[in-house]
Amino acid sequence: MASKSQSAERKARIEQMRRAEQARERRNRIITITVSAVVVAGLVSFGAFVLNKESDKKEQEQAAAKAPIKDEKSWDAKKLSRNHVTEAVKYPMTPPVGGDHNQVWMNCDGDVYKDAIPEVNAVHSLEHGAVWVTYNDKAGDADVKALGSKVEKTPYSLMSPVKDQSGVIMLSAWGKQVSVDSASDPRVDQFLTKHVQGPGTPEPGAACTGGMGAQ
Repeated sequence: MASKSQSAERKARIEQMRRAEQARERRNRIITITVSAVVVAGLVSFGAFVLNKESDKKEQEQAAAKAPIKDEKSWDAKKLSRNHVTEAVKYPMTPPVGGDHNQVWMNCDGDVYKDAIPEVNAVHSLEHGAVWVTYNDKAGDADVKALGSKVEKTPYSLMSPVKDQSGVIMLSAWGKQVSVDSASDPRVDQFLTKHVQGPGTPEPGAACTGGMGAQ
């Protein structure tokens, strides 16, 4: 039978072990709470950073949409005829920025066409709020590739070569047009931001799929 002193020592050791375990549990709780607080603070800070970045991006896009585009040409969008025709149309500008057109639009959901497309169908796409990006033989391969990447990521846009256009690279919307020499010109993004489904669109929201020229 254990002596009273042995029993007391055993109880003391058990109590010591219990206190040590309680201390470990307190430390673990403190560590868990501290780590959780740091993680939450980090997530909150990251979230605020993302929100601020998105807000800044939206403000920049809004500013770009309001700012005038250097050397942009304009035609009165309301005076450009919008009749559906079956024959070819002789447009006063190349590429055309509006006028009579075929009843079938070119697909313009970021479609990149390697060959020339019918103007009468592309003009119908402009009526739906698309931006038509075109280039002639003077455009470099790198610029054509960069433009194609932009268009593919932009709903309500399409791209094709137009050999007889005056500018190396041209962007056209209904009643609007600008010429640039390279894909890196900031007016490319500015024009897309301003005129994809822009204020001059006769039929905003109309389809850009289900038309002609599926790739």
